[in-house]
Amino acid sequence: MAKSYRDLIAWQKAIQLVTDIYKTTRQFPKEEIYGLTSQIRRAAVSVPSNIAEGQARLSRLEFKNFLSHARSSLVGVETQLLIARNLGYLSEPAANQLLKQTTEVARILNGLLNTVRTTTENRELRTEN
Repeated sequence: MAKSYRDLIAWQKAIQLVTDIYKTTRQFPKEEIYGLTSQIRRAAVSVPSNIAEGQARLSRLEFKNFLSHARSSLVGVETQLLIARNLGYLSEPAANQLLKQTTEVARILNGLLNTVRTTTENRELRTEN
């Protein structure tokens, strides 16, 4: 397992996604600053934050729970990106690029979650025997 959350590729990719979302949402209408802009930014920030907080926990079970929260937030980001695209706040190419990033983060996050889940289950089996 990684020594620091900063070593996790899922965290690194999620940080890049947040950065790109902040840059992109600067162009959203000003009346959305407390609406969709705020919502999508908060959901995006939640992804790497949960990965980091989970990795800092003392148990793999807690880490797994935080990764699950990160995955849920990522689905929220995807949904909000689609809404922004449908409202015309995002161009099709910009939306597609961000959605491509969310898909990549989801894939890596699912792999990390499966690794943590398998490791947790293997430890439980060894403890039982």
